[in-house]
Amino acid sequence: MSFLSQTWHWSISGFIIGLVMLALIYFGKVFGMSSNLRSLCSMTGIGKKVPFFDWDWKAQRWNLVVVLGAMIGGYVATHFMNDATNVSINPVTIQKLEVLKIDAPNSKLLPDALFGNQIFQSPKMILILIIGGILIGFGSRYAGGCTSGHAISGLSNFQLPSLKAVIGFFIGGLIMVNFIFPLIF
Repeated sequence: MSFLSQTWHWSISGFIIGLVMLALIYFGKVFGMSSNLRSLCSMTGIGKKVPFFDWDWKAQRWNLVVVLGAMIGGYVATHFMNDATNVSINPVTIQKLEVLKIDAPNSKLLPDALFGNQIFQSPKMILILIIGGILIGFGSRYAGGCTSGHAISGLSNFQLPSLKAVIGFFIGGLIMVNFIFPLIF
């Protein structure tokens, strides 16, 4: 069990992701998490009123299982395989968080001030979550997919639009973290 809960080298994960992508290409499937939102909306029957959601969601059932597996895997990893001793955050990052008056994560991946349950008591944080969710949802549909779909699936299929989207994701992330995030906090 200790082997599973330790931090693995990035090449092992990359190799496994590569195998999954080869299997998906072989079976003619395309991976992406944001497309599941379209499937879920289509399942409600809203496709009768909104043409975007009028499509065969049953052909994407396998992808819904991927989402379920990711949720279950995240729960298992967080509650049963979490080893706080191997979380090492760069001291420069901790200093930058302190400047923004955000406590260090203390052997966690994410600080409680941003990702703890107490954020639901702050109207400001709830508004940030709502606006961020809308922007992410709109952005992933506008870009034709989410970061995982473009960066993993699109790049492995040598799609130029995915390369452009990934470059845009990185530029947007750098702008957010270095300029907008300090203004919000």
